[in-house]
Amino acid sequence: MKPIVSPNIRLRCPDAFVIGEGSIIDDYCYFSTRLEIGRYTHIANNCSAAGGRERLFRVGDYCSLSAGVRIWCTSDDFVNDVVALPPPGMVDPKDHLISADVSLANFTAVGCNSVVMPGNRIPEGTVIGAMSYVPPFAELLPWHVYAGVPARPIRPRNRANVERQVAEMEAFVRGRSPSE
Repeated sequence: MKPIVSPNIRLRCPDAFVIGEGSIIDDYCYFSTRLEIGRYTHIANNCSAAGGRERLFRVGDYCSLSAGVRIWCTSDDFVNDVVALPPPGMVDPKDHLISADVSLANFTAVGCNSVVMPGNRIPEGTVIGAMSYVPPFAELLPWHVYAGVPARPIRPRNRANVERQVAEMEAFVRGRSPSE
């Protein structure tokens, strides 16, 4: 199944964009990083990933970003640096940028209007609830639900059930029933 990419998205690094089969990117998304999206992943409307060409935002298979999710691969340090653009032609004087790749492993999701800061590697099966904030370089457990500001563990996910459902989808894609 071919991926579906809205004509109403903006890619600042179109030469560094990879999207897997069956994935969808909805209207009005903006990506200023290199971007890799796995199979059967949905990125809803008005999502963004920012951080520049030096950074990578990677999303695994069977994932979801709900509407309005913000992924930051680079952020200003509001305590130590000016929070503005330097004049044209000037080397950026900031020396405390918070900058690192962000990745979401397979079977993950981020709820609407959540913010994920630089350096996060959301582990397999982890879900971030709506309106949550994941601070830079957070250490999250796999197969857990997190929510809040800052995001805190709420409860484990039903890994066996999720894996069974994914197996059913994989079998369907291959054109046979899961028991075959």
